[in-house]
Amino acid sequence: MSNIHLENIQNPKVYGKVAVLLGGMSAEREVSLASGQAILKALQDKGVNAHPFDPKFRSICELNSEGFDRVFIALHGRGGEDGSIQGALEQFNLPYTGTGITGSVLAMDKVLSKLIWHARGLNTAAYLVVSQSDLINKPYKTQDYLDILEELGGKVMVKPSLEGSSLGMTKASSAEELEKAIEHALTFDKNILIEQFIEGPEYTVSILGQRALPSISMKSASGFYDYEAKYHSNTTEYFCPSGLNENDENEVQKLAIEAFEALNGEAWGRVDIMRSPEGIFYLLESNTVPGMTNTSLVPKAAKQAGLSFADLVMAILSQTLPA
Repeated sequence: MSNIHLENIQNPKVYGKVAVLLGGMSAEREVSLASGQAILKALQDKGVNAHPFDPKFRSICELNSEGFDRVFIALHGRGGEDGSIQGALEQFNLPYTGTGITGSVLAMDKVLSKLIWHARGLNTAAYLVVSQSDLINKPYKTQDYLDILEELGGKVMVKPSLEGSSLGMTKASSAEELEKAIEHALTFDKNILIEQFIEGPEYTVSILGQRALPSISMKSASGFYDYEAKYHSNTTEYFCPSGLNENDENEVQKLAIEAFEALNGEAWGRVDIMRSPEGIFYLLESNTVPGMTNTSLVPKAAKQAGLSFADLVMAILSQTLPA
C-alpha cells in the first residue's frame, strides 16, 4: 500500500483552539488518559493550540464558554464511544473527530453490531444473547450452560455488550466456566454476548478516511488478546505486515471497510477480525475511538503505511475541517 497523502492537513492555525477530551469516567479511563496525552503532545508539537479536557472534573459546557473551536475525542468506552458526547458536541455546534451519534451507538453495542452485520451478510461468529433479567426470571441450571456450549461449538467467548478493551471478557469451555464468565460479564453490563470461539489468528484493520491501513496480527502469551495483553504485557507480539498474502490482505481490508460502514462508522476507526482454520474471516467488533497509546494498533498500522504518529493525529484532526 502506498503512503497516505495528507492533502487535507493545513497550517495548524486553521484549527483554532482544540480540546483533547481524555480520561472521563468509563472503565477505560486509564487507557483514555494515555491516549489523550499522546494525542495532545503530538498536536502541540505540530503547533496546534491544543489543551487537555477531562470531563470527569469539568463540565462539557466549558468547551463552549472557553471558546474551543473543535474537539479531538480520546475518550474510550462509555461516555466517549457510545454517542453521548457526540450528541452534546453537536448541541454546541462543535466539530469533533470520528464517528457521529448513530454510528457510535451501533459500534459500541456488540449485540447491535452483530445483528446488523448478520443482516448485511457479513461473516460473524454464531452467538446468543443473555440478559440479567433473563437469569433473574429463570435462573440457569447446569444443563442450560451445557446446551449453550453444544449450540456454539463447545468453546465460547463471553462479553459484556457495552464495554471495550476486552474488559469483562472470558473464554469458557465447561458449564462451570461459562457460569462464572457470565457472572463476571454481568458486573460490567446487563446484556451479555456469548459468542462461538473461533480458533485461529486475530487480525485488526485500521481505517483512516475511506482507506484501510495494512492489517496487523497479534500473538499473546496467553493465547487471548485481552486487556492485559493489550496494555500491560511486554510479551505480546505484533506483526505488521500481518503475513497475509495479497489476496487475503485485500479480502480482510474490504471486509473491515464494509463492516465499519455498515455501522455508520466515519473518519477513522478499527475493526477486529478472527480467521478460522478453514481460512474464513469472522468479524469481532468495530471501534470508533481506538487506543492511541504507545502500544496501540492504529499507530502501528499507520507507521507501516508511512505515516508518523504526529501526522496520523493531524490527519484525524483535519477531518473536522469543512470539506
